[in-house]
Amino acid sequence: MQKITPHLWFDGKAEEAVDFYTSIFKNSTIVNVVRYGETGPGEKGTVMVVAFQIDGQTFVALNGGPQFTFSPAISFAVNCENQEEVDALWEKLSEGGEKHSCGWLQDKYGVSWQIIPSAFIEMMHDKDVAKTQRVMQAMMQMQKLDIKTLREAFDRE
Repeated sequence: MQKITPHLWFDGKAEEAVDFYTSIFKNSTIVNVVRYGETGPGEKGTVMVVAFQIDGQTFVALNGGPQFTFSPAISFAVNCENQEEVDALWEKLSEGGEKHSCGWLQDKYGVSWQIIPSAFIEMMHDKDVAKTQRVMQAMMQMQKLDIKTLREAFDRE
């Protein structure tokens, strides 16, 4: 059993959101769906919680009502192997949502994501501070991160 499981609070769109996420990410599955019964508080038969996995990470989506909403103060960082993966996830997750700067976006459900190429992380761990500062400066000018542009900033003398 996973030690920590993120719970996502939705207002009636938990099942729709889970279908969206599991359609985007490879190695994803819906584990379990629990529906409200006679005692509520939701309407009988509607989804209460959906447990799902994205690439081995378990999440739970809850239809909790309008009391709480998402904030960019919490986000999910997705490490991408190449530009094609960055591009695909950026476009799919931002559809109907909002694109922000520095690889951040908010999907149509209000959940915030950071779409980060692993090459960026590797460059930022370099011991040459001038290189990492150039990469950071280049990244600050972007919405979707572009590995080629980041690499050019890293390699520039």
